[in-house]
Amino acid sequence: MTHTDTGPPHIPEITEVEFADLAASLRVGWQDFRAAPLLGMGFAAVYVLGGWLVLWALTAQGWLWLTLPASAGFPILGPFIACGYYEMSRRLAAGAPLRAGEIAGVIFRQKDRQIPSMAVVIVVFFLFWNFLAHMIFALFLGTATLTNITSSFGVLLSGQGLVMLLVGTAAGAVFATLLYALTVVSLPLLLDREVDFVTAMITSFSLVTANPVVMLSWGALVAGALFLAMLPGFLGLFVVLPVLGHATWHLYRRTVL
Repeated sequence: MTHTDTGPPHIPEITEVEFADLAASLRVGWQDFRAAPLLGMGFAAVYVLGGWLVLWALTAQGWLWLTLPASAGFPILGPFIACGYYEMSRRLAAGAPLRAGEIAGVIFRQKDRQIPSMAVVIVVFFLFWNFLAHMIFALFLGTATLTNITSSFGVLLSGQGLVMLLVGTAAGAVFATLLYALTVVSLPLLLDREVDFVTAMITSFSLVTANPVVMLSWGALVAGALFLAMLPGFLGLFVVLPVLGHATWHLYRRTVL
């Protein structure tokens, strides 16, 4: 791997990333998951239970209004849950014991560091995208008769509906790509070092822009794996989330000096 200087001295150095780095990170991430599967699945249970709650509120009860605050909990809790996987991988690499209480303590102490600031950034992205999605919907289908999205799919298959889906998907892809670039290694960096969240985001963004093909491929792999994991009643997240969490830590360790 070739070293690349990203700019000012206070910005951590990054490396050139190869597809072999992604494969190696996934391989070690799988090994970390197998080393402590129950602990890893315990962290993933937050997302599985949350997914069930949102699905129940939307389909069984028709409480569409409840899905926004329920979904907002994911970006708030996500960075802290991710820190659990990072800490597990760090301890496994150092040969330290995996004690759930100590790992929980590390996660809890992040409230006094920079992780909450990153959670705020993620929530702002989430809320702004939600607002933009409503605006796109109103622009294309504001005059359509649509009282319940769960029972009016025909409107979405109209000409305007298909254009709305296309524009909304494109806008969502832009938001997701930008958020991914800002966070892919910033979260493990904040756990590992005493840097501010802006520096962490700059480092993460620099890594993605310096290695666009490989890092965007990693993002696509993560998105695809998470989508497939949610199909069987969110149960696949019990495996996919821990493996990706551990793999992200190892990718950070291989790419940020």
